[in-house]
Amino acid sequence: MDNVIRRRTPRARLLRAGLYALLIAAALVYLLPLVVMVLTSVKPIEEIRAGALLSLPSHFTLDPWIKAWSSACTGMRCDGLSGYFVNSIKIVVPAVAISTLVGAINGYALTKWRFRGSELVFAMLLFGCFVPFQVVLMPMARTLGWLGLASSVSGLVLVHVVYGIAFTTLFFRNYYVAVPDEMINAAKLDGAGFFRIFWRILLPVSGPIITVSVIWQFTQIWNDFLFGVAFAGFDSQPVTVALNNMVNTSTGVKEYNVDMAAAMIAALPTLVVYVLAGKYFVRGLTAGSVKG
Repeated sequence: MDNVIRRRTPRARLLRAGLYALLIAAALVYLLPLVVMVLTSVKPIEEIRAGALLSLPSHFTLDPWIKAWSSACTGMRCDGLSGYFVNSIKIVVPAVAISTLVGAINGYALTKWRFRGSELVFAMLLFGCFVPFQVVLMPMARTLGWLGLASSVSGLVLVHVVYGIAFTTLFFRNYYVAVPDEMINAAKLDGAGFFRIFWRILLPVSGPIITVSVIWQFTQIWNDFLFGVAFAGFDSQPVTVALNNMVNTSTGVKEYNVDMAAAMIAALPTLVVYVLAGKYFVRGLTAGSVKG
């Protein structure tokens, strides 16, 4: 094999170099908006107004980041993201944990403990993956009001759990199909019950698909705007709604550096998740793609 690699023809080397050049060029094109955002966020507003969009900052400053993070909110205008960033964390953490756990149990029940109508239940959950967000706004608002959870962080957690269960169930169901039924049957013969099999056998081998579910749910919930603006009160708004309020304000001087810093702050968690765990996301998606 090593000899084959060493004897690669000049044409193959040229094609390989061209492929790398194309990939690098595509990466630079996709990274250009991010570069512009970062450069703009560390420039004084006077330098931005001079039209130096892609140039390095003459006077580096973190004041826009500080202002975007810690300024106060008055009326309907949001000038700082710190409190709303915390709101998003309060929404994301329990919603991801609950939807992932419920999806795992559902996937386990639908594959290893089949019951009458299980296929219909799975078809209904699968259908839920394709229901547009806008369709559930009115019935969900009435449900939250009936439960006393309207305009609260707990209400948003419930909304994201309900909407995320369909996706997490699909992930875990497809993954658990590849787990040999003989393992489950042997555990049943030894007297293990439903939850004992789940905790002792299925969950320990579910690392890849748990990673997929967590990354998927985290990015979907953190980047959500529609549910946040529809169901949150002023004090329970997620960071995406606060960012929209900040960027779209029509009063005072437009501070593009603060807007870009705020956008970077709001996007940092999802960027970090994908940079650190992106490869595990792909591995998890393919781990249950082949049975056996």
